[in-house]
Amino acid sequence: MTIFQDQLRILYTRPFVFWTALAACFALTSLLSTAYAHGVADGDKGYIQETTGFLFAPFVYLGAKHMVTGYDHLLFLFGVIFFLYKMKDIGIYVTMFAVGHSLTLLIGVLANISVSPYLIDAIIGLSVVYKALDNLGAYQRWFGFQPNTKAATLIFGLFHGFGLATKLQDFQLTPDGLILNLISFNIGVELGQLLALGAILIVMGYWRRTQSFWRHAYTANVVLMTLGFILTGYQLAGFFLV
Repeated sequence: MTIFQDQLRILYTRPFVFWTALAACFALTSLLSTAYAHGVADGDKGYIQETTGFLFAPFVYLGAKHMVTGYDHLLFLFGVIFFLYKMKDIGIYVTMFAVGHSLTLLIGVLANISVSPYLIDAIIGLSVVYKALDNLGAYQRWFGFQPNTKAATLIFGLFHGFGLATKLQDFQLTPDGLILNLISFNIGVELGQLLALGAILIVMGYWRRTQSFWRHAYTANVVLMTLGFILTGYQLAGFFLV
């Protein structure tokens, strides 16, 4: 707790650091707001709708592309591994997320379960907020207990996969080879997740070796929480205004 108290003192004595970071977050989010977190490019959409039969490599590519460019996924993964050092622990949490993501992606499309993508993406934004607050130790201070972080990762993984499923349902997917194509797409998603996670771990590994990691850990999670709120607000605005 002393580390976070020191961070609060830094935020008050050097507010320009914090507000500059937040301004950068708002600028970045405004640039990304032209695309949905689970959107699919028009060219990819046309390709998906025109294909017939089982096409392994193209759907693996589309799945990997989705994950690598899915900034909401990346923000959540960043929060999940922020204080994880052992590869065993990282593997457990990433597996929980992947299981949840895979289940709802397949079930959502095959069972044709339809929910407003705005609401799903708003919940995904809240998952980023939840994880940032968890990293800050907020639940222990506010409620006196620590929620099960593995269960939370699995549950939010279900929402992340369902978010993609709601987008895929907008396409006229041919039933010929549908299941195998969905499995291929999901394989691509997991491969993209590994690539993105590897890049994040490399950056985090270098950062953790410096003294600035603990000095700015609080600020980084406050920025992460702010981005989650922005994503949530953007999606809710789309739900009520569009």
